[in-house]
Amino acid sequence: MLSVVNTVFGPMAKRDTSSNDRTIENRKARFSYHILDTLECGIALRGSEVKSVREGKISIGEGFCRVEGEPPQLVMYQITIEPYGPAGALQHTRGRARQLLAHRREIRKLQKAIEQKGMTIVPLKLYFKNGFAKILVGVAKGKAEHDKRDTIAKRESDRDIARAMSRRRI
Repeated sequence: MLSVVNTVFGPMAKRDTSSNDRTIENRKARFSYHILDTLECGIALRGSEVKSVREGKISIGEGFCRVEGEPPQLVMYQITIEPYGPAGALQHTRGRARQLLAHRREIRKLQKAIEQKGMTIVPLKLYFKNGFAKILVGVAKGKAEHDKRDTIAKRESDRDIARAMSRRRI
């Protein structure tokens, strides 16, 4: 009997679980900094900002975070979210500071980590998780020029090894 119902009315509609949401990575941060610790935070966005981020119209390459105020809050600066066309007059400001959402103990832990000289908090990755915008931030220490050269040399040697292995399989 159940199969008759399914043939008459068709299969039940399933929710589309495939996501068009993009993951935006800050590859420049991994090249320029040693990442010592990471933390996943929520990000407080306005409606038009969420739509724009879902379309991938965001740049986090120049961004950085600071711990401000009492109680401490994590605030992210210099990320750019392009305007969302259909929002019209309800548009957001492109370069405004955005509050990150994290527990107070996690923010204090980050605050203690960046009190050392040369430490900063940089955004590493922005993505959607269960419909909420999340950003992965990292406590980072700047690399010296020779460290960057080592990174480039390692990357090129890995590519050469991969090429040699792919030729060998053919």
